[in-house]
Amino acid sequence: MSVCENYRAVEEKVENACKRAGRSRQEVTLIAVSKTKPVSMIEELLPLGVRDFGENKVQELTAKEEVLPKDIRWHMIGHLQRNKVKYVIDKACLIHSVDSLRLAQEISKEAVKHDLVMPVLVEVNVAGEESKFGVSVEEAPSLVENIAKLPGIQVNGLMTIAPYVEDPEENRSVFRNLRKLSVDIREKNFDNVTMNVLSMGMTGDYEVAIEEGATHVRVGTGIFGERNYNIEE
Repeated sequence: MSVCENYRAVEEKVENACKRAGRSRQEVTLIAVSKTKPVSMIEELLPLGVRDFGENKVQELTAKEEVLPKDIRWHMIGHLQRNKVKYVIDKACLIHSVDSLRLAQEISKEAVKHDLVMPVLVEVNVAGEESKFGVSVEEAPSLVENIAKLPGIQVNGLMTIAPYVEDPEENRSVFRNLRKLSVDIREKNFDNVTMNVLSMGMTGDYEVAIEEGATHVRVGTGIFGERNYNIEE
């Protein structure tokens, strides 16, 4: 199947998941995760009106941003090193992966320099996996509160990377817990915090994530096929 056919198939599943959950399709942003994929594959999707793309690596995001149309919304979804913040600050529409106050301080510093407000999500390691980045559920509220005090930054919600599982139902509790956490944080009424965004769900489990309240799902393999890690970074 072509990239466009894959995208349409995913889009249909997103719509059906929204229907099952009694949600409007407009509530969910489908991010096409184009990491390790060539510009030509992204270009195939543009005639369909696709404009939300996700990248894991700063150098890949900036290289693609340079040559592709300026109306594309680039989502920084991978682990972000502090020394790379300056390269994406004016190119990403949303940084999904803020997992420490030190990283947030760097984002704040660069945002102020560029006279902009950077929307960010706090990454939460809901499942407590050793191999994953993100703060614990217990640490998340105070991190959100402290980040929100910084200039040039706004906390728009939470993100998680659920475990890789064969049966997506196994991740339902992960998504449910992230949503519950976002409700708990919203009720604290921190200044400069909206909690409008729940970035959760990937190729294997995005339908379950939508049923549990995801506003942004990150689908790579389902749209672009298996990743090629052999290309040079």
